[in-house]
Amino acid sequence: MSLLSFYVHIPYCAKRCGYCDFNTYTPNELREGATLEVISGDYIDAVLREIEVAQTQARGSVPTIFFGGGTPSLLPAKDLGRVISAIKDKWGLVQGCEITLEANPDSVDAAKLAAYREAGFNRISFGMQSSKPHVLKVLDRTHNPENISRVVLEAKAAGFSSISLDLIYGTPGESLADWESSVTTALALPIDHVSAYALIVESGTKLAAQIKRGELSMPDDDLMADMYLLVDRLCETAGFAWYELSNWSKPNHESRHNVAYWHNANWWGLGPGAHSHLDGVRWWNVKHPNAYKEKSFAGESVVQEREVLTRGQLHDEAMMLAIRLRSGIQLSELTEDQRHSVAQYGQSGHLDQHAWQAGQLQLTPHGRLIADRIVRQLVL
Repeated sequence: MSLLSFYVHIPYCAKRCGYCDFNTYTPNELREGATLEVISGDYIDAVLREIEVAQTQARGSVPTIFFGGGTPSLLPAKDLGRVISAIKDKWGLVQGCEITLEANPDSVDAAKLAAYREAGFNRISFGMQSSKPHVLKVLDRTHNPENISRVVLEAKAAGFSSISLDLIYGTPGESLADWESSVTTALALPIDHVSAYALIVESGTKLAAQIKRGELSMPDDDLMADMYLLVDRLCETAGFAWYELSNWSKPNHESRHNVAYWHNANWWGLGPGAHSHLDGVRWWNVKHPNAYKEKSFAGESVVQEREVLTRGQLHDEAMMLAIRLRSGIQLSELTEDQRHSVAQYGQSGHLDQHAWQAGQLQLTPHGRLIADRIVRQLVL
């Protein structure tokens, strides 16, 4: 059975966070003085137009749908539910289809969460980032950290079968003790998935400007490494197994949608700036929401550019993605030269020796810290 996942981009936020360079906009950035209701009112209609196009080009049943952003939880459940219904009607959903909603903790309450469950969502990912107010302030996050516990319990009561928390480490001014407190706070809640990402300072963001002016300074590499090793140890101790470089879960609660990305499966990205991949062809949509809507309603293609991946590109990307996973890379897939070039990392403690003896290249926690360096040995 062929499978086709869907990513649905919701490009709206109440406020832009200082570190964010995602394709997201506040209503006022799109139209001066506009409200979210006015800006987003016809957006779902434009997405449904793209779904009509997708139906003519892609086949398969749908195992996962992921609504990301932006802040999808700013939009009413009935609007997001229209997208789920359209995908279900045109392709059909695999039994137990994973349907994920990204949410800001301050943007939902018990009634809204119940409405999302009714619309078909069964997995939710809250952007917690940190439990420390001073860290959230540097990140320009708007939510109250005390709301994390409330929304997790409300999501549990609403019947979400999987609840994830997203964390960020390495914020200027964040100590190892701060980070330990955030991770411990997250793991004490009734969740089954944790994502922990190192803060990346992107040029053009408010945070980058603050660092350039000397108002803030980034933590050093040693502290960042200690933070990663700490979250790995705390998660494993709490029963959350590492399954991808930045992700830990309880048994059977891995993000199946993200696993599809890491296996380079087929997926269609709906919305402005969304990327898609179908049988070795990759494309991405026009970035600005207004341009996306104009093209969609005019019956024009919303694709900005596409590329056909060569066999070599597909092979290299498969290596780069597989090394991020706990399952790793089968040594039988490597040439003798490739095996020889990375064998040194086993001697330095960066590769799991038991896995190597079993014919598998798998990174140790310290190996994950230099995953990019190791994979370069395989693809260059």
